Amino acid sequence: MNDVLILCATDTFEFKVILFLVLIASISIHEWAHAFAADKLGDPLPRAEGRVTLDPRAHIDPVGTILIPLIMIFLSPGIAIIGWGKPVRISLPNPKTRRRDDLIITIAGPLSNLLIALVATLFFATWASFLPLNQSAEELYMIIVLLNCVLFVFNLLPVPPLDGSHFLKHAIKMKEETYRNLAKYGFLILIVLINIPQFQLFLQFMVGSSSGLFFGIFEGLTQGESSITLN
Repeated sequence: MNDVLILCATDTFEFKVILFLVLIASISIHEWAHAFAADKLGDPLPRAEGRVTLDPRAHIDPVGTILIPLIMIFLSPGIAIIGWGKPVRISLPNPKTRRRDDLIITIAGPLSNLLIALVATLFFATWASFLPLNQSAEELYMIIVLLNCVLFVFNLLPVPPLDGSHFLKHAIKMKEETYRNLAKYGFLILIVLINIPQFQLFLQFMVGSSSGLFFGIFEGLTQGESSITLN
């Protein structure tokens, strides 16, 4: 299941390095969550293929996780950053619960991104309760929350092969063959979408709303003594 994110790059080299590392970690956890859920539901394939691990090496796609993000982060400042991990293959061996299992495994990935944002919020809020956050810590916190909120929102889009497309497939009872054929054009569809102004506004609203929730929690936990300002 692919991960795609859009995040504005900055001119700071250190910021770009941190962004790239957080991207790898977030994608790896996202893919691990899919594999972990499948494993707990009795699907043997992810464990057999070594995917039930937090080791990024098991989830990295050389092109989607390394090459393209590096090029877009360091050589194309200010435009979209696109990245994805190695898809987790599942077999769904139980025909009686196949639909339920597929949906649980699917949603596990995006929910892991919300969990990352929540854990980061609790961690940095605890830190800020004892010592003021310096600029580097604030930037790191913002990167983690914004990036994972983007992953959450983008992956729930009903465009094959993104996670949200599985919900669409089951909702309209799409045939597997039809789904696979649409997935062949998914990347092209996404490239077109992210260049449509109205779609960009929709993403900004959804990411802003979800990240704003975590920033609000942060300020509430620190009783307003620390705040996160988006530039």
